[in-house]
Amino acid sequence: MNLLGRRTAGWPVVLADGPVLLRPYRRSDAVAWSEVRRANEAWLAPWESTPHGAWAELNSLDAFRWVYRDQRRSARTGESMPFAVCLREGGRERLVGHLNVGSIVRQAFCSGCVGYWVDSRTAGQGVIPTAVALAVDHAFGPGGLHRIEVSVRPENRPSRRVMEKLGFREEAYHVRYMHIDGAWRDHIGYALTSEDVAAEGGLLARWYRLRAATG
Repeated sequence: MNLLGRRTAGWPVVLADGPVLLRPYRRSDAVAWSEVRRANEAWLAPWESTPHGAWAELNSLDAFRWVYRDQRRSARTGESMPFAVCLREGGRERLVGHLNVGSIVRQAFCSGCVGYWVDSRTAGQGVIPTAVALAVDHAFGPGGLHRIEVSVRPENRPSRRVMEKLGFREEAYHVRYMHIDGAWRDHIGYALTSEDVAAEGGLLARWYRLRAATG
């Protein structure tokens, strides 16, 4: 039996490039997830959906159990591909973030939305661009998707830089799109289709070339 009880398109899967590892969550991730989330309140809270409770409570060990169950359910039904983002260092794994290919729609649309966060202590090291590239290539390949969308608040310069680095296309400006940090916030809509990166050998190959070109 596989990790989630039954297999949906392209899931479950482990993806890796160098030290960057994407894998399904495990029950044993609870302590690491809670520690990273609690340590990054100031870094993450301004960009996440308005919470109903204290940050420490929402990112406790008990909260992880709920998150883990919800991820398993949505992955089983093919609605999402949730990944723990880890760094492999000296033969060990360290959980440093999260990436989800969610809101998956099949049939004529074949689309999904990517969301992510990263530990501030790891930000700026190329981990999230690599993770996004890995996940998008998988979504366009075994995942069977044609289009990936990402919505970013205009003020979120680090996330906008990720989109720019990877060559996502800016397609829309969504006014009062989502309730974030206590108010309805505007978002910029970015997207890629499989045709956008096919000739380059995929998004990871594009990311390698862009990194080489910029030193």
